[in-house]
Amino acid sequence: MPVFRRRKGSRPRLVPELDDHTLGQVRRRVETCWSRGSLDTAVMASMAEVIDEAGQDWDRKAHRLAVLARSAGRSLPGIWRQHNPQDQNALLLHAWSEVLQARQQGSGVDLNDTLETCRLAAELLPADPTPWTLYLSALRLQQRPSTELSAIWREIKARDPWNREAHLQALGYLSPDECGSSALVLDLLDGVRAAMPPDAPAAGLELTALIGSHQRAVAGGGLNALGAGEIWRRPDAAKALDHAAHYWPDQGFLTHAAALADLNLLAYALIKAGRTTEAGTVLRATGGVVTPWPWSMDGEALERYSHFHGRYASGDADGGATGGRRSPR
Repeated sequence: MPVFRRRKGSRPRLVPELDDHTLGQVRRRVETCWSRGSLDTAVMASMAEVIDEAGQDWDRKAHRLAVLARSAGRSLPGIWRQHNPQDQNALLLHAWSEVLQARQQGSGVDLNDTLETCRLAAELLPADPTPWTLYLSALRLQQRPSTELSAIWREIKARDPWNREAHLQALGYLSPDECGSSALVLDLLDGVRAAMPPDAPAAGLELTALIGSHQRAVAGGGLNALGAGEIWRRPDAAKALDHAAHYWPDQGFLTHAAALADLNLLAYALIKAGRTTEAGTVLRATGGVVTPWPWSMDGEALERYSHFHGRYASGDADGGATGGRRSPR
């Protein structure tokens, strides 16, 4: 099973699988099939195997499903499901693909059918939180009342208390951009901050929320945009950055499937906070693996990451590797 590792001197690159090399091999095979518009039995077997291999590591299972769903488009998961209507993995991949498609305007996806698919998948493997996480995602897209989401949230927490994907879905729903408010986001963070283990898969939740707040301030323009940097000087933000910058870059501290994605979050937040020496350390810990978000908020993701990596992680005088805090460009 892949684990978080550091690779020095690696060229910056966008790889959806992050450091999950087995998943990467399957993803490339799926993308080849997608380009042909067909799905052969060998590829179906490889998809089933790589999902099954995650076992009860629900976080890794969700990561693998998410990557495969993005790579397979809409038709291939449907074909796999048609061939294997009682295969839980096939149902989950189809549901994940439908959720992704539903985010596109004019997709024509019937999310009620997706909810039914999630229910079937939940019956096939009751211990698995993944069907309930996808159910939560579909309800979020439908902007259903919070009472409906709360019931599904309880199902997830009973199976996997610190499920990364579920916490991100809840955060998105409760944000001011969707059905919530800043106060509701703070309630969510207060509810998990004290109890969540520091190395849990959902460890990046608070940083994700802070980056969202920064993004909204910048997008608002005017005085809000001018004061966006003050977010990182708030006591709660400074404390979150202090903890993450101290522990997360250490090899073996973060071991969940999306650890490299969370290190990208941390590097971006540290740069926005002007803490460039620490940002350089974290950028080196990513081993050159780039995630589209949050870098894409400032331009082309690979270009932005490469710019800051060259400036702060190279170890030269301008890189901030030995100096104090600097203002990011």
